[in-house]
Formats: sequence, structure tokens, C-alpha cells
Amino acid sequence: MGHLKKLSFLLFLLAVPTVCGAITPEHTVEKENINALAFTQDSIRWADYYYNIQRYEEAISLFKSGLEKGGVDSPKFLKKLALSEAGLGNGANAVDYLETYLFEEFEIGFLNHEGFDGIRETNEFQALLKKYRPRTNFWSFFYLFIGFIGFYTVLLLNLNKKIKLFAKLLISGFILIHSIFILHIALVVTNYQYEYPHSYLMSTCFSFLYGPFLYLYFKKVVRNHSFKYRDLLHLTPTLLFLVYVVPVYARGANEKLDIMLSRVRDGLNPSDSEQLVIIVILKLVSLLIYGYFIRKLYLESSKKTKGNTPIKAWQKNLYHIHFLYIAAYAVYGILISNSISSGFFYHFQIGSMALMVLYIGYSANLQPQVFNGILAYSNRLFPKYEKSGLTTSLSIELKTHLEHLFQNEKIYKENDINLEMVAERLNTSRHNASQVINEHFKVSFHELVNKYRIDEAKKMLLNDKGRNLNIIDIAYEVGYNNKVTFNKAFKKDTELTPSQFQRKVPQLHA
Repeated sequence: MGHLKKLSFLLFLLAVPTVCGAITPEHTVEKENINALAFTQDSIRWADYYYNIQRYEEAISLFKSGLEKGGVDSPKFLKKLALSEAGLGNGANAVDYLETYLFEEFEIGFLNHEGFDGIRETNEFQALLKKYRPRTNFWSFFYLFIGFIGFYTVLLLNLNKKIKLFAKLLISGFILIHSIFILHIALVVTNYQYEYPHSYLMSTCFSFLYGPFLYLYFKKVVRNHSFKYRDLLHLTPTLLFLVYVVPVYARGANEKLDIMLSRVRDGLNPSDSEQLVIIVILKLVSLLIYGYFIRKLYLESSKKTKGNTPIKAWQKNLYHIHFLYIAAYAVYGILISNSISSGFFYHFQIGSMALMVLYIGYSANLQPQVFNGILAYSNRLFPKYEKSGLTTSLSIELKTHLEHLFQNEKIYKENDINLEMVAERLNTSRHNASQVINEHFKVSFHELVNKYRIDEAKKMLLNDKGRNLNIIDIAYEVGYNNKVTFNKAFKKDTELTPSQFQRKVPQLHA
């Protein structure tokens, strides 16, 4: 019996720790285990467990510990840390973890996670969105529009066979590098450079071509310079620069993205080169040197060109816009070199480039003859017809035939009459028909048709002493399709409407 009591007492002593452990509060056990364990797979599960039940403080402690110890899925931990801090309403901390996550794994769609809804309107989160998420605004659409206008202009210039080849290649190359630069800026201001990493430095390789292209163009149109192989020496700075920049272009998309993000981490513009200041200074030197020679050619051309000709106006505007760009770039370069934010002047230099693109595009559409730099005509009244090939005798013959068509055959009464139909009746080209009308009648084709129609209408009204004719019938008879157009043309000629003229007919006869 004594032995039995002793055995029972021993069993009781052994059972006490187990029972006490079973009734220890759960939270106490968990903390003891966490403190005792190294950061193992179990700890990761505990971190996820706390995160899932929204005990974010415990989850943050474990996730941070995991990052410090290393050997874990860093992007996953950073995402969970960002979401945990957001769950606690700590916007600044959440944004710090978010940005670190983007540096490691650039998944911009993660910013749309519903877990950030609570901090989405904070200044820190909005700044992060502005810095990385693709966005559009007026300026992005404007730059994109200008870029495509530039590409269209390049195509238009190269399809124009009347522009001399060398002048065409130079001015189209000049506008092409402007367009690529502006398109590059459009990607930068919209943050699409991160979506298309190969756009990194895509326009930088043209930095030393602006001056040479415009200088050689002026040399061609002012002095009728013929291309020589030594002209290729102007490409030397660009070729040397390519030796430096091509290895960067050859890198993969992820490498270029890492370069851009590392520049952002350092508080710099992601789209710029590490040697930005050096490139800016060298480009400015190039612009100033070539600007000096361009000015000499421009002044030489101004002395040669007498009067206010289209050629002179074209060269003057081209010259001034380019020097506006040089001035804007000089200020931008000085600010950048002294680590001062360029702000307004960054966009002002782009604006001057856009002005150049628009002006050359306008000229390419409306007065392409100016690109050759020499006047292709001397006829001041009708310059576009000077070299049309229409001889004086043929012009007089066509004039006589045209008068017959209008006075005898009265073709103006045909309501679908147009210049092509008249040219076909004259057995000549549309161009020649237009020239004959402009030179001999001093009016446009439509003005000539209206003149004959209104004269015919006035005759009909004057002969209608009893006022029996309806105005609309007269309009149809002389070739108009509606009364409104007829009334407008009639009043322009007589300062009276057809009805007013009709009422005055008796007085006119008297």
C-alpha cells in the first residue's frame, strides 16, 4: 500500500507540467514559441496567419524579421508589409514598402489592390501613383500629336519629287530627330517608358545632329552646295557618341528598367543618362558652333534675296525658331549643370521643337517650293503657274474656247459643273484650266461661274415685267441647287436680294 501511494505521487508530479501547459493562454504560448524559434518555414506560416486574421502588427514584426535574416521571397514579403501598413492606416510606411517592392519587381498593377483603398487618397500614395503609374493629360496628347505630325511631314517631304534630293534628306532628317525626341518626351511624361524600357535614351543618340543637319541644309539652299564625302565629317561627334551609347541600347529590357528605377531611387530623372550634364554641355557647344555658321549663311542669303519673298520668309522663320530653341536649351543646360530644377525651361525647349515641327509641316503642305531655297517663279500675280508649260498662244486659245462654252453653250447652267468638267471640255488639264481663268478673268473658277449665273438671273428678272417668275425657278434655271445659295450670291453681286431686285424692275425700266 505504501508503495502504491508513492507511485501515485510520482505520476501526479509528472502530470502537473502537462496539465499546466494545456491551460496556459494561447497568446502566451505563441509568443514563447516565436521568441524561441529562428525564422523558419513555421514562422512564415505564422506571419501569413497573422496577416490573414488582420493582426497586422504581429505580421509586420515577422515579415520584417524575415527580410532582415534574408533567404526569403523578398517581393512577397514587401507586398505583405505594404498591405499590412496600409491596413493600419500608415500611408507613409506602406508607400515606402511599395516603392521598394517596385524596385525589385515592377508590377504596377499591384497599386490597384483593394488593400490600399484606405490610404489611396493620401499625399504619399498619390505621389507614388504620379511617379510610376501610366497616365495621360493634355501635354501628353499634345506631344504625341506633334510627334506624329513630324513623321507625316517627313513622309510628305520625301514623296515630293520637286524638292532636290540633298535638301530633302537634310530637312526631313532635321524634322525626324525633332519628332523622335518629342515622342520620347510623350513616353516620359506618361510614365510609359517603364512599360517600354527600350525607349530608354532613344533620342539621345541624335544630340549632335541638330546643328549639322540645319547647317548643311542652309549651305545647300544658299550656296547650292553639292554633297561631298568630307561633309560626313559633321557626323563624327555622333559616331563617337554612339560608341558610348550603343552598349546601353544593346542591354535587355529588364536591365534598362533597372537603370531607370535606380535613377529614380537616387532622385534623378529616369529617362536621362548618368552622364547627363556632360551630354548637355557638349550638345550646347555643338548648337552654338553650328548656330554661328547658320547665322552667317542666313545673313548671306538675306543680302542675295531682294524683297519680301516666300523664300526669305521661310528661311527667316526657320532661323529664328532654331535660335529660340538654342536659347531655351542654353538656359536648361545652365540649370541642369548647377543641379537646379529646370521646370518651365524643360518644357519650353520642347515647345520650341514642337513649333519647328508645326512650321515645317505647314510649309511642306502649303508651299513646298521654298525647300529648294531658290524662287521657282517670277510671276508675282500667279506664281504657281510660272513653269506650268502653258504657252501664251495656247493660253489665248483656251481663253477663247472657255468664253464660247460660257457665253454660247452656257455650261454654267449645269448644277454639277466643276473645274474637271470644264478642263475636259477644253481638252486640257485641270491645272491649265485654272491658270487660264485666273490669268485672263482675274477670278477663281467658282467666282466665274457665279458671275455668269447672276448675270443670267438679272436678265430673266428684267425681262419678267409682269413678275410672273418665281425666284426658286430662276435659281434652278441658272444652275443653283437651292434658293439660299442663289440669294447669297445674288445679294453679293447686286446688294439686293432677288425679290428686292424683282420689285425694282419697273423702276429700272422707267
